[in-house]
Amino acid sequence: MEAFPAEMPELPKEKKMKYVVMVSHGDFAPGLRTAVFMMTGPKDEVLCTNLRADMSADQFQENFRELVKPIGDDDQVILLCDILGGSPMTKSLEVLSEKNLLERSLVLTGMNMPMAMTAIIMKDAMDDLESLKNAILSEAQTAVAEFKTVAEADSDDDI
Repeated sequence: MEAFPAEMPELPKEKKMKYVVMVSHGDFAPGLRTAVFMMTGPKDEVLCTNLRADMSADQFQENFRELVKPIGDDDQVILLCDILGGSPMTKSLEVLSEKNLLERSLVLTGMNMPMAMTAIIMKDAMDDLESLKNAILSEAQTAVAEFKTVAEADSDDDI
């Protein structure tokens, strides 16, 4: 009787994770994460950190470094930033570069709620980062609009 099969079955490869990481000045990223979770429910792969007024950019960078420790070599990052070129963005990019994650990262700025929700909801449905980027940006841009109210004419019928 043979103890082991002649050929070992191939074990399923662990699926790479796509993390959504939100960074901002002030309480914007944590507040946005809370608001998004009201719609989507909590998600372990959605992370955030913020640069507070009482904190240096280097302190923010250390917090970001700790935050992304669980992100593995095969994982992908969708980094959502409040402002293009701001300290949270630049310090986050330095850490992602240190971890050799930049090539597997999608970095978007001008973060808003539709952007964050689309990233979180669609990230696992789309394997192609280019298509995911287009979907996220489309939703984010569509959401920025003027809402005009029209005053109704007074009517005697309402009395």
